[in-house]
Amino acid sequence: MRITFATEAAPGRRNEDFVGATPEVLVLLDGAGTPDGSGSGCIHGVDWYVRSLGSTLLANMVQDDGTLTEVLGNGIKAVASLHDFVCDLTHPGSPSATVVMVRRTTDDLEFLVLADSVLLLDLVGESEPTVVCDDREALVGRTHRSVMDTLANGSPEHHAAHREYVETMRGHRNREGGFWVAAVDPLTAERSLTGTFPADRVRAIALLSDGASRLADRFGLATWREVLDIMEGAGPVELVRRVREAERTDPQGSRWPRTKIHDDATAAYCLLG
Repeated sequence: MRITFATEAAPGRRNEDFVGATPEVLVLLDGAGTPDGSGSGCIHGVDWYVRSLGSTLLANMVQDDGTLTEVLGNGIKAVASLHDFVCDLTHPGSPSATVVMVRRTTDDLEFLVLADSVLLLDLVGESEPTVVCDDREALVGRTHRSVMDTLANGSPEHHAAHREYVETMRGHRNREGGFWVAAVDPLTAERSLTGTFPADRVRAIALLSDGASRLADRFGLATWREVLDIMEGAGPVELVRRVREAERTDPQGSRWPRTKIHDDATAAYCLLG
């Protein structure tokens, strides 16, 4: 496999995404940021969580023959143990993250997606890619973000509405009827979207945090096919550049309402041999 990736923090903030790869596996995590004024019960922070979980998953995917669901569950449990008795793991704002995992075996390509990062599979003989994205958070969020989306980003009113939105969504996190993310309970791994394709059916794959996928799924400035073509032709760094260019044209979120004007953006592209 030939793998390239790019990751860029939102301007002025620490990068809360993670991306890593070996010749057989890829992992991408997108940490759920905590707005100013909202607690998390954790002394470490979201960036610590995504790096701890991401590096654990990367190592275990290579060494563990279990399913990706089992690997994720064991990884969540291992990282929870690192801040058990130090942090309040019962806090509804405990650090959490989306997860995309891909592993190639001799014959197959296995994948797992939990929460709203995106996996694109460019299949041999298909003109349009297969898109795998867990949209449960977005479906829940639609009923709670209407006020926030009418306010100008950067205003005190938007900041307050964003904080209220995040705290409301915490009440739906990792529970029936809500949405599921990696946090402290290993059983959430069982809520992931998983699948397997014969490796010779997959030409290429792309992993995108929602800060990178927004060029297509929020801004509508590219199709998924065009996203893959951008990354194959000019690389993931060009995709991130186009996202930033679009964000700068809408500095108050009036054209594309969103919680953050700029988000951490991470994209990985893998061409299978």
